[in-house]
Amino acid sequence: MKALQRLMRQQIGLLGMLGVLVIWQVMGWLKLLPKFILPTPLEIGQAFIRDAGFLASHSWATLKVALLGLVLGVILACILAILMDSLSWLNDLIYPMMVVVQTIPTIALAPILVLWLGYGILPKIVLIILTTTFPIIVSILDGFRHCDRDTMTLFELMQANRWQILWHFKIPASLPYFYAGLRVSVSYAFITTVVSEWLGGFEGLGVYMIQSKKLFQYDTMFAIIILVSVISLLGMKLVAVSEKYVIKWK
Repeated sequence: MKALQRLMRQQIGLLGMLGVLVIWQVMGWLKLLPKFILPTPLEIGQAFIRDAGFLASHSWATLKVALLGLVLGVILACILAILMDSLSWLNDLIYPMMVVVQTIPTIALAPILVLWLGYGILPKIVLIILTTTFPIIVSILDGFRHCDRDTMTLFELMQANRWQILWHFKIPASLPYFYAGLRVSVSYAFITTVVSEWLGGFEGLGVYMIQSKKLFQYDTMFAIIILVSVISLLGMKLVAVSEKYVIKWK
């Protein structure tokens, strides 16, 4: 009995989701939810099967852009965080501007970037970089500022220079903070890519979603939404797995 209770506590989230799906499906069968408002889970599942080829090709297009923007954003964020930690005047100069940019909704930035940079891949990459760098920079800076002061003093007594302290102490100590920011940025990358595809482009899940909307294929639209969520969750899971291998001492 206790084992069953323990299992139910561990799987309570999954059980809750299954309960919602069952209620959702029953309401569809009873005609309480019109199809043009909310397709049933079975109808969305049928859309996955029916449009599997299109979903796969558009997912790959979105994934390529998201990963490229994320990689560039991570590299830029790491460089800026190190420079901002080393140069206080640079931190005072850049940090307020980053905060202002983060307060602007992504859907508002996207058309401006398209107007400036065209309908190619460049505005999408820039938008992803703008949305993914901030969480990582803030996380790394927090990691640097929470480094153990006694260990820092020990490095200074051993006459380690600034770069030795950074490489052998501050970077390893800030890795848990880096991964916390990376998990947030991974989800931002995929969502931002889809939003940017709404406003221009020829392929990607965002483009396919707009096409489905125009054709009143709401089951396909919901399938795309679920697919974007699944891709984001898988990305976050991969980050968690890599964290276990990189930070073995955690």
